[in-house]
Amino acid sequence: MTKTWSILRLAMAALILAAILTEFRNAMRTVPAEGSSTATVLVNFFSYFTIESNLFALAALVAGAGWALTRKGPEPVWIAVLLAAATTFMTITGLVYNLLLRGIALATTPWANEVLHLIGPIFLIVDLFFAPPRRLPWRTVAVVISWPILWVVYTLLRGEHAVSPLTGEGWWYPYPFLNPHVQDGFLVVAFYVAGIAAAFTLVAWGVVSVGRRRDIAPVEPSTTEVAP
Repeated sequence: MTKTWSILRLAMAALILAAILTEFRNAMRTVPAEGSSTATVLVNFFSYFTIESNLFALAALVAGAGWALTRKGPEPVWIAVLLAAATTFMTITGLVYNLLLRGIALATTPWANEVLHLIGPIFLIVDLFFAPPRRLPWRTVAVVISWPILWVVYTLLRGEHAVSPLTGEGWWYPYPFLNPHVQDGFLVVAFYVAGIAAAFTLVAWGVVSVGRRRDIAPVEPSTTEVAP
């Protein structure tokens, strides 16, 4: 990887970190409604998949750039997997927000909101095509989608037991399409979950596929034997 691209990765990581910290500061200014607490506000912040996907992106970009600037040779598998996961998560974050939530979700700081939901995802997609190829086995797809599956299970189990800091309602879900009180029950939510799971799988497959297709074909071993 060129030094220039590594520096771009670090710059993007710094911008993502600044956006996360800005939104964190905004969130912690929330005065919890009766029955809720500051601890709930804190946990809720890190329960947004947007925040989690951007944290993955931050870690992946720093790890990838750090390796390229300090080591020689291709990235180790764990960095390649982390980048594949970050690219998948950020792509879905960008798609879901801009197709389903833009204009609905409250953007407390517009520039940070755009970094987390638009600029960051676009950069990770560009990185997929211009950074060194990531040759990973197909089982990487299963590894990548395991995190969003766990996140959905966690979100649905916790949702009915978290008092909303903003409204005081006896439930809290990070996104309206996961809220059974908004979607007329868990059946509708299940359809959304199935659709998003399919999208995650498709995007993860695409990310791994692009990396494999861009990988340089291995040099065929020479058939000429050296005489003893």
